[in-house]
Amino acid sequence: MIKNKKKTILIGVLLSATIAIAVLIMAYKNNSSVEALSKYGSRGSEVSQIQTKLKRWGYYNGNVDGIYGTQTVNAVKYFQRKNGLTVDGIAGPATLKAMGIYTSSTSSSGSSNSNNVNLLARLIYGEARGEPYTGQVAVGAVVMNRVKSSSFPNTVSGVVYQSGAFDAVKDGQINLSPDATAKKAAQDAINGWDPSYGAIYYFNPSTATNKWIWSRPMTITIGRHRFCK
Repeated sequence: MIKNKKKTILIGVLLSATIAIAVLIMAYKNNSSVEALSKYGSRGSEVSQIQTKLKRWGYYNGNVDGIYGTQTVNAVKYFQRKNGLTVDGIAGPATLKAMGIYTSSTSSSGSSNSNNVNLLARLIYGEARGEPYTGQVAVGAVVMNRVKSSSFPNTVSGVVYQSGAFDAVKDGQINLSPDATAKKAAQDAINGWDPSYGAIYYFNPSTATNKWIWSRPMTITIGRHRFCK
């Protein structure tokens, strides 16, 4: 009788331990999935990255405190609205990728490079389709030159999505599917071809009204675009 009782207790202990382990595994998985996105109430380094980028690009005016509060939600919604993303105020995988924030759940280094090529191709297609091929590569080179410059964000997505930087982002053409030519031009620019000769700006002289851009030293004119430093 005593042996049976001990056996029952042992089984109960083992069962409780099994349940506890299962709960811990589920909690770990849930926490891992939460790390794939940030939303209202989230805290941590990923939130700080989001705030830093949005502040740099002109979408966020609050403090970089790593706390995902109302101001951060509104800034994320603003970014999503301007860039053709689902406007929910949650920095999920698609929004994080658009910001150039990559986690283990959003990309690997290989897919990060693929994302850069695709984003740059979409910008080239939106800004310069119909231009000579060299001119399309030059537009991509301007983005890459900005990435290297301390005066601009240090990622392709950061440069592309910097507030007010490109008309294609402002008018939504960034969301069009690029053709094969734009993709090839993007890859050539990322690989280091720079037909713009180090330019960090370009504009169309027939439509530009900004006096400041006219004051920039010209490097070359290709098609309808004048490239300058």
